[in-house]
Amino acid sequence: MKSLLASALLISTTMSASVFAAETDMNSLVEAAKKEGAVYSVGMPDSWANWKDTWADLNANYGLEHQDTDMSSAQEIAKFAAEKKNATADIGDVGFAFANVAVKKGVTQPYKPTTWSEIPEWAKDKEGHWALAYTGTIAFISNNNLVKNPPKTWNDLLTGDYKVSLGDVGSAAQANNAVLAAAFANGGDETNLQPAIEFFAKLAEKGNLSLTDPSAANIEKGEVEVAVLWDFNALNNRDKFGRDRFSVNIPQDGSVISGYTTIINKFAKNPNAAKLAREYIFSDKGQVNLAAGYARPIRTNVELPQAVQDKLLSNEQYQNVHPVADFAAWEKSARKLPRQWQENVLIHVK
Repeated sequence: MKSLLASALLISTTMSASVFAAETDMNSLVEAAKKEGAVYSVGMPDSWANWKDTWADLNANYGLEHQDTDMSSAQEIAKFAAEKKNATADIGDVGFAFANVAVKKGVTQPYKPTTWSEIPEWAKDKEGHWALAYTGTIAFISNNNLVKNPPKTWNDLLTGDYKVSLGDVGSAAQANNAVLAAAFANGGDETNLQPAIEFFAKLAEKGNLSLTDPSAANIEKGEVEVAVLWDFNALNNRDKFGRDRFSVNIPQDGSVISGYTTIINKFAKNPNAAKLAREYIFSDKGQVNLAAGYARPIRTNVELPQAVQDKLLSNEQYQNVHPVADFAAWEKSARKLPRQWQENVLIHVK
């Protein structure tokens, strides 16, 4: 009986010490972040996946000021590498294919939030250099005033008489994944983007590939007829500018589901504020904030308010979406994509 009691006491003491240590570490992090007083991000603008609510919460709860400079995944990594100890950014948000690129460049520092065990193994780096906070699926957004029959498949894009905007292929993760989605729909995959290259070459030859940036501003102004975007960006634009004006559809002949990860700058001037930002992003409230911006949280055990659930597309639209199965192959294909796009697609743009 004594040995059982002693064991129970030992376990209880050990657990208490562990909890106390964790709380102490969090308290230390919060205090250190408050002293820094600010967090500077890249590629995390207010309109993308509802980052604005997370920045507002960090300001309200911890007094952190915030400023973002929007840029592509490749530009974020290049900025971290170029500035080094003269860093003007603390944290960024990059596409899945760019996560290991950043680590290999030596521009990241690890931090595992307290909810680390609730993040799927496939969605995080074992050392804590990156972890996907949310996922997105490539979708079409159509301006109903300019497009009579909104496309529901990639084949619809070829047969339609409207211009299609993708963005900066080769540099932006969203545009790269649009190409991968087209590959999945046309018999290719992350190891073989050729079917997608041929598809977009045909679209360009028809005069239907637009080089207009599918930014929220251009979409609102009516300068984009159809854009290929992450579902969370497409749905955000739809609701912001009017459901009567815009339609959103997941391509039913195939799409890709992927995600985005925060990377903390190895040379950050405000490293504790950046770590606290990651901590909050993976908290219940941070995950709900992302869902309110139409992004699907990586932590599936977070309960979403009904109003947030109602903003998302029905599950039926996601029956033919494909996750990346071979990340090494996708990373290799993404590196080759800029030249392939230039030599095989852009030369046909009219």
